[in-house]
Amino acid sequence: MFESTGMPPSDGNFVERWFAPMRGGESYLVARWIWLRALGGIFFSAFLALWFQIEGLIGPRGISPAGEYLQDVQRAFPGIKAVWFAPTLFWISAGSGTLRTIAAIGLLASFALIVNLWPRAAIVVAGIAFLSFIGASQEFGQYQSDGMLLEAAFVSFFFAPRGLRPRLGAGKPPSRASLWLLRYEWFRIYFESGVVKILSGEPQWRDFTAMDKYYENGPLPTWIGWHVQQFPHAFHAATVAYTLLAELILCWLMFFPKRSRLVVFLLTSPLQIGIILTANYAFLNYLVLFLGVLLLNDDLLRKTQPTAALDAAATRTPARLETLRMRLAGLVLAVHFLTTTFMFFDPAFPTARLLEPFRIANRYGLFAVMTRARYEIEYQGTVDGATWVAYPFRFKPQDPRKAPGIYAPYQPRFEWNLWFASLGTWQGDPWTLNVAQRLLDGEPAVLTLFAGDPFQGRKPIAVRSVLWRYRFTTRAERRATGAWWRRELIGDYGPTVP
Repeated sequence: MFESTGMPPSDGNFVERWFAPMRGGESYLVARWIWLRALGGIFFSAFLALWFQIEGLIGPRGISPAGEYLQDVQRAFPGIKAVWFAPTLFWISAGSGTLRTIAAIGLLASFALIVNLWPRAAIVVAGIAFLSFIGASQEFGQYQSDGMLLEAAFVSFFFAPRGLRPRLGAGKPPSRASLWLLRYEWFRIYFESGVVKILSGEPQWRDFTAMDKYYENGPLPTWIGWHVQQFPHAFHAATVAYTLLAELILCWLMFFPKRSRLVVFLLTSPLQIGIILTANYAFLNYLVLFLGVLLLNDDLLRKTQPTAALDAAATRTPARLETLRMRLAGLVLAVHFLTTTFMFFDPAFPTARLLEPFRIANRYGLFAVMTRARYEIEYQGTVDGATWVAYPFRFKPQDPRKAPGIYAPYQPRFEWNLWFASLGTWQGDPWTLNVAQRLLDGEPAVLTLFAGDPFQGRKPIAVRSVLWRYRFTTRAERRATGAWWRRELIGDYGPTVP
């Protein structure tokens, strides 16, 4: 048996139990298949968004050029420290061609993962391509969802079956450790988000008003969110209670037997679906939703488990090599577990600081403090010094009569960043002035981040940014005016360029 399966004999030791493929007992082949297809789809959405935005964001004539940033990093950190601080393939070249090539490679690797073609290699390629963007993206790659995706991809490499076309991978089921760590990421996203809500001292979570204006104040609201915000306070208070219940209590059912895991999956999945429908948080909620599928074994998914004989011949491996792989995987995954556990208590935990640039071990904490009001930055240009014309946005609120859309998992990073910048001043986000300068120059790469060029190729003589306050209309106001938003001009956001 030892020679025919390529697996070390079962002696019941701790390392084999956790890091060798699971044999007997519960099977998770179907859950793994679903999760890896979802991971490929999430990666694909991320790279598709980058394909259309990467040059305008970090290209040579973009808002925050990656090449200039990496030169600054190199001056600050000598030698290999610079590469560790900013792990990216753009050290080789940060030209437009390279940016596009990396995005295209990411798209191809994501598609390969979707169609179950060499899944481990596809995860590695997609992960490195995405990390390359994150490592050079500066303010455009600082979201918690980016870390969630990279961490999930890192663990999924050990979770995925080996082989070119593994099908369900019945001959190589996942190890308990890799499955458990993906579930552990799911748990940490929930639980740590609940903890920060309590520790932040945010009064809106304590007086159950956190959801009353939530739907209009997020980065990219949806038309469904407009309708939900019209519901009475009692509904919003109930959703606050349910959110805290899910994040602080229900998520602990992950550690209990399979029926408990089914219960928590059924109770938390509607929460993620509701967020997807009422807000555009890119791929974040899709990631959490599909990580939850890993709580379900094949029996719960009502799928007959194929016999290992189907794939055994394709996955036969010499015993010594298999043992070495198992031990190396055990070491890596054990370090990951210890890092993600201890960094919850001590963010400066040594391995957490060491791995920080790679975003594969993260602390989470969503919506610790709720946004009080919605502001929007709008860029305007003039060709005569008297009439100012707005640059139209693709996704974020601008025209009060235009319904908010549903765009997730696609992420318009430029418009997301503008929402965050609107909560502070331009001095805290100096890149917003770079946008104005690029528009003044008529830079095509940056103009593609907008819905169009209001000047049809003519260069404006000046560009300014102004700040608006936006509020959802009421049902009565919408019936009377047809508008989804009410807005009022606050004033200038940043200085006029030039």
